[in-house]
Amino acid sequence: MTQIIAVHSFRGGTGKSNLTANLATSLGLQGQRVAIFDTDLASPGVHVLFGYTHEDGDLCLNDFLQEDAAIKDCVHEVTPAPVKAAKGHVFLAPASMDSDRIARLLREGYQVEKLNDAIFALADSLKLDYVIVDTHPGINEETLLSAAIADCLVMVMRPDSQDYLGTAVAIEVAQRLDVANIQLVMNKLPSQFSRDEVRLRMQESYEVSIGSILPLSEDLLTLASGGLAVLEFPNHTWSTAVRDLCKSLMEASVSA
Repeated sequence: MTQIIAVHSFRGGTGKSNLTANLATSLGLQGQRVAIFDTDLASPGVHVLFGYTHEDGDLCLNDFLQEDAAIKDCVHEVTPAPVKAAKGHVFLAPASMDSDRIARLLREGYQVEKLNDAIFALADSLKLDYVIVDTHPGINEETLLSAAIADCLVMVMRPDSQDYLGTAVAIEVAQRLDVANIQLVMNKLPSQFSRDEVRLRMQESYEVSIGSILPLSEDLLTLASGGLAVLEFPNHTWSTAVRDLCKSLMEASVSA
């Protein structure tokens, strides 16, 4: 059965899309078939990490949500070579970067139920093991309805007072929606911070599982979204932590 993972954050700038892309790649390296829906429609970016560029005639998620395009025509395979070698696959439903289309979507909105139906339909047609939904930050109707169908919600935050407060609200809302498995990820932790103290604060602040604590890294910053850290820096502490999160999510899906 396909597992749906929603990756969310209360605020922008947490590295949510970067984590989404690297998590999908890590699952692919385990031989899994994975699709990403980039529903951060106001500021899409997952496609950049995979080096996907829109060609004339290519359809995107906007064409499905606001036109009559079939969802299968809006999904593109972006499997990196090492993932192919591992017998895995990564597919992407990218969102449009065109400013007019972004403005139209923000103005008119879209039916989230249509998107959710498409997720299930694509999972069936492509025989997917996982669907990862990269959400729009904050609390809004679209995000809530996407989270409601997720088997797991990965909440991404930074060691920032506003993030601590906002994440508490987001988690409370998710719990009211009966999201069974919530994994909290601390990203961009400066080296000056004590991991043990941060973990303790997270445990005291939220009654959810701590999925991972990821360091702030100059190495990753040099990628500038131009690649996937788990492939470019496979032995890096950040990459190791993402792979551990991947394994944890896979184990949880088996026991579900």
